[in-house]
Order: sequence, then C-alpha cells, then structure tokens
Amino acid sequence: MNNKTILIVDDLHPAFMEGAEALGYTCNYHPKITVQEALAILPEYAGLAIRSKFQVSKEVIDLATSLKFVARAGAGMDNIDEAYALQKGITLLNAPEGNRDAVGEHAVGMLLSLMNNFNRADTEVRNGEWRREANRGFELRGKTVGIIGYGFMGSSFAKKLSGFGVDVIAYDKYKTGFSDGFAREVSMEQIVKLSDVLSLHIPLTRETKGMVDDEYLFHFRKPIFFLNTARGPIVKTQSVLNAIKEGKILGAGLDVLETEKFPALGEQAWYEELRNSGKVLLTPHVAGWTFDSYRRISEVLADKLKTFTAQ
Repeated sequence: MNNKTILIVDDLHPAFMEGAEALGYTCNYHPKITVQEALAILPEYAGLAIRSKFQVSKEVIDLATSLKFVARAGAGMDNIDEAYALQKGITLLNAPEGNRDAVGEHAVGMLLSLMNNFNRADTEVRNGEWRREANRGFELRGKTVGIIGYGFMGSSFAKKLSGFGVDVIAYDKYKTGFSDGFAREVSMEQIVKLSDVLSLHIPLTRETKGMVDDEYLFHFRKPIFFLNTARGPIVKTQSVLNAIKEGKILGAGLDVLETEKFPALGEQAWYEELRNSGKVLLTPHVAGWTFDSYRRISEVLADKLKTFTAQ
C-alpha cells in the first residue's frame, strides 16, 4: 500500500497510533473534527479510525476514493454500511475482544443492583427511611439466565456468572454447537420458557431492530429481570415499561436506549415514565467503556491492523 495515512476522527487511546506508526503509517489524530471537516479531507486517506462520530454510509464510502480500511474502536458495526464497504474492497476492523470484559462485568453489576434494590435502598436511607422488608431482594443462585447472542459479549457475561450457581442458557440464531463450561445452547422456545433473567448481546441489524416489543415479551412464561447492554434500537422502550406495569418484567437494566443523549432523549414520549420508574436502572451507554477497555480496544485494533498490513 503506497498510501499509508490514517484519519482518526474520534478519541482513541495512543496505543493504536503507536502500533500503526510502528507499521509505517502516518496518523492524523483529530478527535474534535466535525463531520463536515472530516468528509472534506477523507478522500486523501487510506484508513479511517472511528468510534461513532458519523455513519460510514454508501455516500461516505463513495466519497472516500482512497479508502482501504475502516477501524472501528469498539464492537458494533451498525454505523458502517458493511455490505457496501466489502463490495468496494474495503476491509473492516473492529475490536469486540477489547471491551467484552467491561460489558460482562457491567451486566452482572446491573443485575445484582436490580435484584437487590440497591438504588432505591440507597436513596431511601439518605432520605431518612429504613425499609428492610420493602427492599428484600432475590438471590441469583438457582436462577436460569437466558442469553441472546453468544459472541464475545454474551460469552463474557456467561463466564462472569460462573460463580453464582446459576443455570446459563444461550440462543444464537447464527451459531450452533457452542455449548461450553459456562452456558448451554438451547432453542428460543427454551429461553422463553425457562428464563428468570434475559440479557441481550446481539448486534443491531435490520432483523434485530425493534425485536423486543410487546409481542416478544408477552411469550415469556415467568417474570424476568431484563438487561440490554447491546444496542438501544433493538428494544422498544415503551414495551419494556408496559411489561413492568404488567408484572412481566421485575426490573430492567438499560445501558442503551432507542434515543440517546439530551435533549433528544428528554423529548421522547416514554421518557418521563422511564425516568420515574423505580424498576429501571439506567446508564449512559458505558457498559463497554472503562478505563481498561479504552486502552485494550486500541491495542486489539493495532494488532488487527498489523495482520491486515501483512496480507
């Protein structure tokens, strides 16, 4: 490759730049660049490193006439038109290995908090209330945890649960034969029938967008604790709130939402109900974003760039 320049448009750990420069690349690091500014200079670059600043759409790909690879600092590729990029001969690199432990730990933390009323109990004590019976919790031991999607994130969550005495079952539409020491492969019907906890670890695609709706949740046989650390648009938030009111969801941990960031989030019709629900735990899309994963993601990307360059 004659052109070995990389445009970096988001905040990445220096480990990526160090690895890329060791391979002979020139990195232009512009984490504060605007979308318009980035698109104006993108045709000059062989590589683009991005988190979520903009959609790498068909139009962007057509504009980037020198582009040979896109490095996505994270796991999800939903902001890239993968099919068109591959059609144009552009290699796509991502780093789900870099934040799988962060996501797994975050999901466990959310689940324990929901099952034991940590947030509510903390608020009540600070407000002078001492309500033991009202904050009686559930134990994980003996429960069945259902995982949808058994890739890097789903398997990490399963491993983190291994000391809790739970039965972990997993369904993955695109994989078979993946049972291991941490989870056993089951059908979707068994997930619906057996789960006490449901955790999503699937990508956002045309197929999964809006997947969790009223009808989806209706079929679960038992009341469940529900976790989404995957992508917000997979879940219809109002459906989760409806299921909480109906007693089908005992508590929901949502790291991601259909609409994220303010003011847009505050303008959603369901936001006030979500905000006021004592049975929902919210975090701002940080499950995979720890101080540790910040570095590890860049290290994984640099390793994958090394493999790509050697081809």
